[in-house]
Amino acid sequence: MARRKKADAEATIRVRNLIALDAANIMRRLEARRGEMFALFSRLRSREPMLSTLATRYATATFHDLVHLPVHEQSVVDHFYECVDALRWYFTYTEDMPSTAQQTFVTLHRRIEEAHRKLVATLGHPVSPDGTTVVEGEVLRREDSNPSDSLVHAPAPRKRRASD
Repeated sequence: MARRKKADAEATIRVRNLIALDAANIMRRLEARRGEMFALFSRLRSREPMLSTLATRYATATFHDLVHLPVHEQSVVDHFYECVDALRWYFTYTEDMPSTAQQTFVTLHRRIEEAHRKLVATLGHPVSPDGTTVVEGEVLRREDSNPSDSLVHAPAPRKRRASD
């Protein structure tokens, strides 16, 4: 029985990581291609650059895979992919001109970003290729080169006064 629980826990960790990786890839592509997508749409009248940016592996996940996640996590994952699907649907069927499509993208992209923040807060960040888990944090620096010394916060940049 203990072996089965360990296998279930490992499956849950793997499913979480695969979803986190897929979501992170979608967000990375959206950010990297956002300007180019609309330039290509305007010039070529092709929706392919926009649609390929939203490519996901989630569509091939089955209930058998997702059943490993707790109910709350399933809902958060579903919400993220529902937001992505709303943008995919819009890109697929819009008759808007490129400038209007770009404005609509900004609105829908904000919703995806918020859903992604919730997804990361719920599932965690994906494991990177070198085996480490990425976490959000603040930038720290060492006061000197001795690794055993404590870390201190880097000073915040000075705000300029209107008279500067």
